[in-house]
Amino acid sequence: MPRPSGRVNLNFKNGFSHYCIFGTNRKALLNIVVSLTCTAYLYWAFIEAKNKTMINDIINKIENATEIVFAEVDACFNEPKDLLDYHPEKEGWSIRKILEHISLTNHFLLILIRKATVKALEKAKLENYNELLTGYDLDWEKLKQIGEHKSFYWNRPQHMEPTGTADLYEIKRQLHLQKTACLNYLNQLKNGEGVLYKTTMSVNELGKIDVYHYIYFLVQHARRHLTQMQKNRNEFEQHL
Repeated sequence: MPRPSGRVNLNFKNGFSHYCIFGTNRKALLNIVVSLTCTAYLYWAFIEAKNKTMINDIINKIENATEIVFAEVDACFNEPKDLLDYHPEKEGWSIRKILEHISLTNHFLLILIRKATVKALEKAKLENYNELLTGYDLDWEKLKQIGEHKSFYWNRPQHMEPTGTADLYEIKRQLHLQKTACLNYLNQLKNGEGVLYKTTMSVNELGKIDVYHYIYFLVQHARRHLTQMQKNRNEFEQHL
């Protein structure tokens, strides 16, 4: 078999092919290069579409959890005053204090989430983050533990301790604003930008987590205290 008279030098970079064609069979070689280029383009288009579907599913799941948990927290404001102010026999907070604590914690978490969102969007203008989305998912199992009351020891900061004197109407108003903020940040990060910036979370040894994890952490923290409030409710009813 005679040796080929042509040579193709392919250099793929950032999804584009740069090629030089030498020799006599230029048309055949050009067809090969075009075919490879089209294949590479279709492959990356498929990956981008797959990543888009994946991040949409994750965001939808976080959004649904946000709506459900905040609605359940909101319903707690309708409890009678005696139940809202009831303190469990074995120490613990009243429902009034728990609601205040959830709002306080949300406030400080949202400060970090807001900063992280800004940073992530800035990085998204400069970086191609499609590879970071490939195979991406939340650590659902570890974050699930955040939502389980007394699943681990939680040493909360002093500035998140409730006073019990905060106005319930104001707490409720703040919670509504906080839910809206969570959904707004998720909308700003709808294309996957949230993976680009991580902040350290020491609770339950989570380590550095991205913005999506942080928002879901906030929701799971509120869920954790829903269980605590239900325990208060059960104990209160036993004493009626």
